[in-house]
Amino acid sequence: MAGVMDSVNQRTQLVGQNRLELLLFRLNGQQLYGINVFKVREVLQCPKLTLLPKANPVVRGVANIRGATIPILDLALATGGRSLEKMGDAFVIITEYNTKIQGFLVHSVERIVNMNWEAIHPPPKGTGRDHYLTAVTRVENQLVEIIDVEKILSEVSPMSESVSSGVITEEVQQKATTLRVLTVDDSSVARKQVTRCLETVGVEVTALNDGRQALEYLKNMVAEGKDPSQEFLMLISDIEMPEMDGYTLTAEIRNDPRMQKLHIILHTSLSGVFNQAMVKKVGADDFLAKFRPDDLAARVVERINARG
Repeated sequence: MAGVMDSVNQRTQLVGQNRLELLLFRLNGQQLYGINVFKVREVLQCPKLTLLPKANPVVRGVANIRGATIPILDLALATGGRSLEKMGDAFVIITEYNTKIQGFLVHSVERIVNMNWEAIHPPPKGTGRDHYLTAVTRVENQLVEIIDVEKILSEVSPMSESVSSGVITEEVQQKATTLRVLTVDDSSVARKQVTRCLETVGVEVTALNDGRQALEYLKNMVAEGKDPSQEFLMLISDIEMPEMDGYTLTAEIRNDPRMQKLHIILHTSLSGVFNQAMVKKVGADDFLAKFRPDDLAARVVERINARG
């Protein structure tokens, strides 16, 4: 276990193009699951937990870790399975999502594997609307399921999706009605959050599921003689996506003179280890941590005003 912890500590600072490293773990049974190492702070044996009265059943308690009080979520229970037993033998994966720190209770932690995003695929069609998967892949011929953590967190601890009064003016809303924004995110929850926020501003939203789908969409647009920078006010893209990540999508757009003027914001939950140098390297115009409706709306308003 010490080796896995050392690897996590070393690799959470790495950022690559169209690649990721998955920490593999198990819940109940033999099914393998994966989580992006960039989201992981550390892995440790389950510490003593303090129960929280009236808390969501998924929250098994809180732990004091390095001077901070951190909620510990039962990942098996959160995804519709039975609650993990034998807490003394379990492990906790400490993660940072959307500027918040939480621990995920798991049965066991396996190892870290280096993957290419092209080997990560969307969940099979027919999985259903209520599943908790954002992607799947194979490691040594074993199916690995990647959980939609943003969906779990939105259910356990819902955050406000409302835009505060004063962020959007009537004048901006009038201008927005003639504008479109392209958004890309593999999480259905994140797509809905972003879409609702943008529709509050007043723009029309085109929402796609991953970087490769977005790139093909833009290529088809330019093949029809259209300029994406004229068709869309901006592109708001997640970074972690199956098939093609947001870094690679941005680089591909910037390398194509027919679409390189498109304004791009990378919208990411990689808050704790986000690499600004990488954003500049691939040519994104800006980045924004998920999910802050006021900040997102303000960026769109700024863009509307800049466009005149």
